[in-house]
Amino acid sequence: MGNNGRMKTQHIEPFFATLKAANPQPNTELEYTSVFELLAAVLLSAQATDVGVNKATRLLFPVANTPQQIFDLGLAGLEGYIKTIGLYHSKAKHLMQTCRILVEQHQGLVPRTREALEALPGVGRKTANVVLNVAFGEPTMAVDTHIFRVGNRTGLAPGKTPLAVEMKLMKRIPAEYLVDAHHWLILHGRYVCQARKPLCWQCGVSEFCSFKPKTTKP
Repeated sequence: MGNNGRMKTQHIEPFFATLKAANPQPNTELEYTSVFELLAAVLLSAQATDVGVNKATRLLFPVANTPQQIFDLGLAGLEGYIKTIGLYHSKAKHLMQTCRILVEQHQGLVPRTREALEALPGVGRKTANVVLNVAFGEPTMAVDTHIFRVGNRTGLAPGKTPLAVEMKLMKRIPAEYLVDAHHWLILHGRYVCQARKPLCWQCGVSEFCSFKPKTTKP
């Protein structure tokens, strides 16, 4: 990842203070108006862009935005709304199964525990972390491709697996930044610390980062 070592502990606080100052109230770029809509959107977002998911859910949610309503659409009906999203066939199946479990076991409500969330089809640790964090305000860290890259490249939380990076982030991020850290890191990775070429010359936190770019200008 081109990482020159671990970020110094004394740099972590100013790193997050800078990200916070630039974006005091960050949120997910997925569009949702309820906890269930958030769960459905996150489930649909694996290996897809938030923009692509939002396009589909803008058509789906006005028609069906509860577990019972989506279940009532039937598999073919649901696929009609989400076929523009990658892996839509397996995602539709998972979402239908999830809606059925929510109706049968959870009174149509999204459960608030990691165990119950991860028991839902298509919901892994990352999706559970997003729901716990965004919907319920818990300090969890959903490590996606952006956070994995930023954690390693900056030296904030080097790790070979998403779980290793998650554990290190939970340990190293100061408590007062933990609830929002997930959003700051994703947005930073999406728009500044990009995969192919990080935009180091326009990065507000480059002075705290242990990555040394070969060139400073594009």
